Amino acid sequence: MMAGILVLNAGSSSIKFSLFSASRRPESGDVICEGACEGIGNQLHATAKDAAGHVLVKEQLSGDPDHEQALSWLLGWLARQFPGYLLIAAGHRIVHGGTRYSRPVELDAEVIAELERLVPLAPLHQPHHLEAIAALSKLHPDLMQIGCFDTAFHETRPAVAKQFALPRRLTEEGILRYGFHGLSYEYISSILPDVAGLAVARGRVVVAHLGAGSSLCAMKDGKSVATTMGFTALDGLMMSRRCGALDPGVVLYLLQEKGMTAPAISELLYRSSGLLGVSGISDDMKILLASLEPHAREAIDQFVYRACLELGSLVVALGGLDAIVFTAGIGERAPEIRYRICEQLSWLGLDIDAAANEAGGPGISAMGSRISAWVIPTNEELMIARHCWDLLNYRVAGGANT
Repeated sequence: MMAGILVLNAGSSSIKFSLFSASRRPESGDVICEGACEGIGNQLHATAKDAAGHVLVKEQLSGDPDHEQALSWLLGWLARQFPGYLLIAAGHRIVHGGTRYSRPVELDAEVIAELERLVPLAPLHQPHHLEAIAALSKLHPDLMQIGCFDTAFHETRPAVAKQFALPRRLTEEGILRYGFHGLSYEYISSILPDVAGLAVARGRVVVAHLGAGSSLCAMKDGKSVATTMGFTALDGLMMSRRCGALDPGVVLYLLQEKGMTAPAISELLYRSSGLLGVSGISDDMKILLASLEPHAREAIDQFVYRACLELGSLVVALGGLDAIVFTAGIGERAPEIRYRICEQLSWLGLDIDAAANEAGGPGISAMGSRISAWVIPTNEELMIARHCWDLLNYRVAGGANT
């Protein structure tokens, strides 16, 4: 019987999953299958592919369309499809770890209670992570569950990068700039020496995680120095449906002058703004790039402008720039966006290779460019599998949960 690690990313309407072999510390080639249970709250259906991309299952699911039913199907299907694998741990991507969790931890009752307290800081994500954890505990009570936090990577930032200019008592209560997408940035940091060389990886690097949720991270010697997201995943860059950085006075105006309730403002800022709100067409960058509508172009222009504006602030935090890395859905698959951002950085000495950029890299800067530019696909699932493997081995060696 071989050991397997199950990686889960639970959202409001889906649970994405990957199964990794755990015969060694997982590498990208150790993924056995990946897929998703989608339609939670509506009509459940599941799909999965093997490592080569071949479809293993595509199935409509019966029963209540909730997280528990999706995980019940998943555990049963894995047992039937891969009878030679014994699950030894399940690793969850968890958006918010607060100030307490700067590394992966076993999800016991104390940890879960703390994560429940953080729900208001990640209302789109945290409740659904917790639903999946509770459901898996019920379905497979003996399976070790491990939380891996998107905030953890940013704990290396200096205090000045974490604090707001608010009364100290609020800072001490935990109103801080946390930063997110940490698992993605951690993976890029781990693989950058192999892709770009050790000199680049140890230098001053900005990683652009551009997708439905978007942020930038300034790294020096592979560690987070500054990032664009703050107290919540609403801050920083313009995103697919989120507004990004916003004058707090706008929120006060919506409350006091427009009579909007807090839930209505939350819906506006999290779900109705960004690319969708500005374009009035779509939150999908691919659709907007193909559109001739003026509002689509305006949304794209604003996305690029905001990315470049925030990127400039990170160059200041780093004291210069040696490389930029693009990752996530837009960063990996939208050459026009990469080109436009790099073009705005020409004053820093970045010269983009148009042909290499269209081809998708990995290197997209021209020969002789003072700043190098790269496209590196992220792999948060592999990072979670590695964290699970490391924690399991640490526990076997006698370590304690922290």
